[in-house]
Amino acid sequence: MKKIAVILGGCGTKDGSEINETVTLLLALDQHGLKYQCFAPDRNQYQVINHVTGEVVNEERNMMVEAARIVRGEILPLTEFNADDFAGLAIPGGAGIANNLFTYFTDGMDMTVLPEVRDAIVAVHKQNKPIAAMCIAPVLLANVLDDITITLGSDDCGPAKDILEMGAHHQATTNGEVTADLKNKIFTTPCFMLESTLKDIYDDAYNLVEAFAKAI
Repeated sequence: MKKIAVILGGCGTKDGSEINETVTLLLALDQHGLKYQCFAPDRNQYQVINHVTGEVVNEERNMMVEAARIVRGEILPLTEFNADDFAGLAIPGGAGIANNLFTYFTDGMDMTVLPEVRDAIVAVHKQNKPIAAMCIAPVLLANVLDDITITLGSDDCGPAKDILEMGAHHQATTNGEVTADLKNKIFTTPCFMLESTLKDIYDDAYNLVEAFAKAI
């Protein structure tokens, strides 16, 4: 059974990885007969948010420790990732990862990417293995990789316009649709970049993995 690496960056849509997207992604991988290993940076997250009030909380939390909540403790530090051991890579979204894994929501076009995150993406891409990304995570791929086609849902959203300046191409999609850049083996789906229900997120995840699995 082939194994996929999944990169997480905390727990919770506002300050980490989006839980609905993560769980439906892992379920879809399982449904398609793919094993997975989750990784996260062993670093403190950018900020902690009270998800009831939306306010910043004055405390520190570790991305890997928080992400472990979602995956029942089955997680490794991203510094231990080796592309040779995996058939592909997947990254769920969440507003929090755009502060934690990369700094798009704080720095915009001047964003930086954590070195271990960049290294993992580049290593998988160099081995011509597929990469899947959900929600805001395709912006990360657009920053790291050259001349790829991705989706962020609507052409009119700010991130869809920004990735054009990064040298990427955008394809508009609706709920349940996947953009498949077969040349580069990049697979993306909009998730909560659009108004979505939990069923929509499941459909996004399932269809994403279905397309992604064919490229392995």
